[in-house]
This record gives sequence, structure tokens and C-alpha cells, in this order.
Amino acid sequence: MTHEGSGGQGSPGTEASRPRSRPPSQAPGGTQAAHHRPGRQPSHGGGVPARDRELRAQGRATVKRLLDSGMIEFEERGFHGVRVDDVVRRAGISHGTFYLYFSNKEDLFKALLLDALRDMETIAGDFPVVTRDEAGKTVLRRWVRKFFDVYAAHATVIRILSQADLVPEEVYGDGLQMLFSISEAMTTGMTAASRAAGRQPEHVELTALACLMMLERVNYLLSAEVKLPVDEMANRIADIMFAAFAPAD
Repeated sequence: MTHEGSGGQGSPGTEASRPRSRPPSQAPGGTQAAHHRPGRQPSHGGGVPARDRELRAQGRATVKRLLDSGMIEFEERGFHGVRVDDVVRRAGISHGTFYLYFSNKEDLFKALLLDALRDMETIAGDFPVVTRDEAGKTVLRRWVRKFFDVYAAHATVIRILSQADLVPEEVYGDGLQMLFSISEAMTTGMTAASRAAGRQPEHVELTALACLMMLERVNYLLSAEVKLPVDEMANRIADIMFAAFAPAD
């Protein structure tokens, strides 16, 4: 078993398809998921070099320092601007220790992406059945607000992911599959009550995708520190989504 390194200051070095079923160890799009216990962030298991070993508390703490430092660096410098040098310098951890847990900066970013994908997958699974009444509008507003919160927690990763030219193709594919998963959940939740009543809204898949893109773009602007009234925007988007799926008479 490979030993876990201790953190120490090192000298600076150089440096659209629908989701398919997949094995439990795979994240959407083929990215290998880190082994993790219930309630623990997937990223805390580290990247490729740490995949086949169980990390002790010290190792998990080191991974978290690297992830936190990497998140700040990705936020400040963008994907291409970040070097492993920058991450280890901010974390106060040696290059040798970094490579015990991550292969490179892409591996570090994928670990952060795993957390975003898991939380967005949870959001998709939580999409409610929206009835065509005030109760339905209320639960939809609640879900949209939850989406705002999850997006804010992973804004840096999602922003980078939305720029296809900045990340490897397989990583971008993970994000696309995540979006399609949410879009499918929206389609089902927004139309279930109408279909049960024998009424069929038109162009529901396209409507869901359009609503999701609106939802994502507003959150993108918020993550870029554009000043918008968050609660009011969340409610307004929910109301627009509610009206968009109104079945034709």
C-alpha cells in the first residue's frame, strides 16, 4: 500500500445524448468516481493516485487543503492559468505530496467536478411533480431556490465547465450529461400532472431545455457578481417555468 505523505512546504517546481446507465464507480461521461463513504464529498478521496487506497484522516485533510487551494486558484486564474506550482504554494504542501493524491491539475479539477456532478444529480432527483395550482408553484419555487444554492456552491467549477474550449472534451461531456439529466427531470416533473389529467403540453423537451438554460445563465451572472435580487429572481424564474409548461387548451 502506498504511504500517505505529510504536508510540508516544497520549493516551487515547473511545470447531445441522454445519460446512459453506468457502473457505480463511474461518474457521468466516464470520469472515474473516487471511493467515498456516505455523506463524504467524493473529492475528498483524492484523484487517480489515491484511487485504490483508503485515506486516513491526515490524508483526507491534505486532500481538502489541496482542493480548497485549487478552487481559489481556478477562480482567480481560470483553468489554463493554473499550475500545480500555484496550488501547492497556496496550500503550503510539497510537490511530492500533491502527486500522492492527484496526477496533475486536470485530475484536481475532475475531483472538484465530482462534487458538483453529485450535487446536481441530487438536484435532478429532487425535482418535484408540479401540479397546476398554487401548491405546485410553491414547490417549484422551492426547487429553483435550491438550484441557486447548489450552483453558488460550485460556481467556479460550473463556470469553467461551461467554457468548452477551456477544459478537456471528456470533462465537458460530463457537464453536458449533467444538464441533460436535469432537463429530463424537469420534463417529467413539469408534465406529470397534466399528462395524468389527459392534457399534453407541446414541445416539452425543448421547453425544459430552454428553461434550464435560462436558469443556468442567471446563476452564471450571479456567480460573476452581477448584482441581482436573488430571491426575487428565483421566484420569477420559477413562475416563468410554471407558465411555460401550461398545457394547451
